[in-house]
Amino acid sequence: MSSASLADRVQAGDGSALAAYLEERRPALRAFVERRLGPTLRGKLEPDDVLQELAVKALHELDRKPQITDPFNWLCHLAEQCIVDGHRRFAADKRDAGREVPGNVRVGEASQDLVNLLAASLTTPSAAVVRDERQRRLQEALVALPDEHREALRLRYVDGLSTKEVAGRLNKSDVATRVLLSRLVQKLQELLGPGEGSSEKPSGPM
Repeated sequence: MSSASLADRVQAGDGSALAAYLEERRPALRAFVERRLGPTLRGKLEPDDVLQELAVKALHELDRKPQITDPFNWLCHLAEQCIVDGHRRFAADKRDAGREVPGNVRVGEASQDLVNLLAASLTTPSAAVVRDERQRRLQEALVALPDEHREALRLRYVDGLSTKEVAGRLNKSDVATRVLLSRLVQKLQELLGPGEGSSEKPSGPM
């Protein structure tokens, strides 16, 4: 698929096209991030970690149906926001700045409440033994998912694999896997409604 057609699909709000576009333009985006990282963050925040956060941030922004005239410039703008956020995190607690671990950004991750429900729902053999209404709804949503999506959630939140390990199991790129998991988590959290670590309201079926 040509870069032009991918860009058109990103402009139209296609999440799968966004994952492919991010992977295709990864070298250029990485070079952009390396130029923008200042001396304060250099050595504490790796460019690849910024790109991972960028992938999740871009997916969330895409769901808001932004007006995108140039996908690459749009992603560069979001990357700058990620870098600014990095500066703010380190400035917020200088005592812990030296102990920051690259890759620990929790953007798009499931709340502990959802993790517990996922673990129970993905390992429970029958809906007849669900604990409550929220778990029943979650289990029904999981059954309706494609096998690959359900497997991605199982590997990440039941087996506890990293996104890179999940990507290897599914034969996908790390960026595509992060985008997939982030979208699934967001929709599941919206389905379940407000709970521990989440205040979003349901926005319709997945």
